[in-house]
Order: sequence, then C-alpha cells, then structure tokens
Amino acid sequence: MRTVYYTASTMDGFIADASDSLDWLFVRDQDHEGPLNYDAFFAGVGSMVMGATTYEWILRHEGAKPDFAWPYSIPCWVLTHRDLEAAHESIRFARGDVADLHAELVAAAAGKDVWVVGGGDLAGQFADRGLLDELIVYYAPVSLGAGRPLLPRRQELEVIDVARNRDFLCAHYRVVKQPAEG
Repeated sequence: MRTVYYTASTMDGFIADASDSLDWLFVRDQDHEGPLNYDAFFAGVGSMVMGATTYEWILRHEGAKPDFAWPYSIPCWVLTHRDLEAAHESIRFARGDVADLHAELVAAAAGKDVWVVGGGDLAGQFADRGLLDELIVYYAPVSLGAGRPLLPRRQELEVIDVARNRDFLCAHYRVVKQPAEG
C-alpha cells in the first residue's frame, strides 16, 4: 500500500493555470496504454483524496455534460472548509489535518493504494506529515509562467523511473522521508 500523488504538470511546474484551467493538458497526445498510464495506476487504487478546488473543477467541467456520472466508485474524500454537496454516494467530506484522515484512507483502500488527486498543496500536506510515498507526474511540453504549483514546498525525491508517452515525459519518484526534527 502506497500513498501516491498522480498528476500532470507543465514543464515549469504548474498543474493548472492561474484561472484553474487545464486547457493546456487536454490538447496533448498520449498512449492510454503507454508508460505509467492512468488505467494501470488506477487499477491499484482503493481510495482517493482531493481538495475542494479539484472537486469543484470536476463538477464544473464534467458535471455540465448531460451524460455526467461521477467517474469514481471507490471511496473519495474531499478536503474542504466549506459545506459542499456530494455528487455521488462514494464521496465524503473532511476538514483538518491530513494525518488524522490518512488512517481512514488506508483502511478504505483495503490493501490497495491511496491516490492524492490534487492539488499540489494537498499533496504537500501529506508530504509534510511523512505520509506521501510516491509521485507520478506526466510533464506536458508547455510552460504557463504562473498557476497552481505541482508541489509548493521543498521536497526531496528519488527517481524510480522515467519514460516518454507521446507528448509527455513521465516521471515516477519516491519521496525521500526526512527525519523528524526535534
């Protein structure tokens, strides 16, 4: 069981532009069965967690489609300070420290991985608490100059694997755990 931040990023380290748009991402070519692909990753995921901005982005962009159905049947936590409506029975809302939530995520994953969907600050909170194990990042050949950072804090990483998937450079990292300061 691992806690993994799986995402896409621009070459200059942003997961969304300053307006939370992902337009830069959806115009890219990729082999959906290629290296470090989403389907293979998701097959090993048992629970997931995302921030409210990511949740609302899904509802705003995908939820507007007439045939919209929440894309995940696994347990999904949304970290938020606001009261939001659940788009599916698998969604739960949480507040507070990610360390308090992590045990629930692991239990719900039932031996599978926990996916930290986004955003970068949420992944950083897990890393800060020593709870993030790996990152898998698809780097798109574009720079934005500003936006939502991939990981908005210092974090030491060890490269596990790198590959090319058509338009993307794909990187798989292990988080280097820092000794607790005391």
